[in-house]
Amino acid sequence: MTGLRIGIVAAEASGDVLASGLMAELRERLPDVRFEGIGGPRMLALGMDGWEPLESLSVMGLVEVLQHLPRLLKLRRRIRQRWLDNPPDLFIGVDAPDFNLGLETSLREAGVPTVHYVCPTVWAWREGRVKKIRAAVDLLLSIFPFEKTFLSRHQVRSEYVGHTLAAEMPQIVDREGARAHFGIASDVPVLAVLPGSRVSEVSRLAGPFLQTALACQQELKGLQVLVPLVNEKTARVWREKLAEVAPGLPVTESMQDTKQVMAAADVVLVASGTATFEGLLSKRPMVVGYKLNALTYWVIRLFRLIRLKHFSMANLLSSKPLAPEFIQDDCAPGKLAPAVLNFFSNSEQVEEIQAEYARVHRQLQTDTDALAADAVIALLRERGLAV
Repeated sequence: MTGLRIGIVAAEASGDVLASGLMAELRERLPDVRFEGIGGPRMLALGMDGWEPLESLSVMGLVEVLQHLPRLLKLRRRIRQRWLDNPPDLFIGVDAPDFNLGLETSLREAGVPTVHYVCPTVWAWREGRVKKIRAAVDLLLSIFPFEKTFLSRHQVRSEYVGHTLAAEMPQIVDREGARAHFGIASDVPVLAVLPGSRVSEVSRLAGPFLQTALACQQELKGLQVLVPLVNEKTARVWREKLAEVAPGLPVTESMQDTKQVMAAADVVLVASGTATFEGLLSKRPMVVGYKLNALTYWVIRLFRLIRLKHFSMANLLSSKPLAPEFIQDDCAPGKLAPAVLNFFSNSEQVEEIQAEYARVHRQLQTDTDALAADAVIALLRERGLAV
């Protein structure tokens, strides 16, 4: 059957990547399919009818969400009502569980099949949310292999599809080509600094990351600093902090060029998040830092909401933690800089990291978009919506 309408909501740049890959694959198989909802530039480029900019949902942290809660609830009510008045044939929520699970529950109760793409981190914190997932979704597409066992134990139907980045990125990264792109010689030490994809992250991490880069520059002659920025909003925050904290630091900026930056780097200083997964796929030694809103961090500690020893995806996927992690008060140049400098001087440790990250990459390589489309079309067929 052709002419299907699929509602879809993504809230992050990483969700835009996953959703657009799935959309492109579905369009190959269902040429007349139409997409509508909220998404980023990649999704819009595929002809999606965009109702709101993706950035309107990009909020992270307990306290930060509370600050935006009235606006987000109003937006969700409006979108929910629009789809209840004119139901799509299928709804796909891409990540953003706090926004999408409630929307999925309402649509599923109204008879709309629902898919959630990316398992919420219920295996790490707020495990009680798995009940919401079970009530909200007909199918969950999981991107990491260890999630399927957890979901099966909680009676959530899921399919492991891998992550599209693992399929896209090569096993052997072209370091010399990336350096040529930035005009950097092969023997120059290069530090990649990734302070996050949200304005709130960059505002908290730019200071300690820049101070760390300054400290490393004093120890490493000719150190080059590369910084990929997500958009102009984060770039403005970064540049303001650069002028304030490290006006003399030679920094090369690029826009939406994370893969090239990591490929050119010797070491990566990175905010926790999807970027640590990209660092793993790039086979680069990483130092991970993160700062939450102080009240958010206090609540998490008080109620012991996080159950894992490590918080970066690179460490969760590896057989052992290889990326030093520094959170909150520990995310400071006095601790970050020695960890970064260690990787510049410890070639044996770097080789161990590269070998382990290559092993994980091989394990994760799948045809993600095709597998995700297979699972979605199987659900459509069960409901008599595809042949």
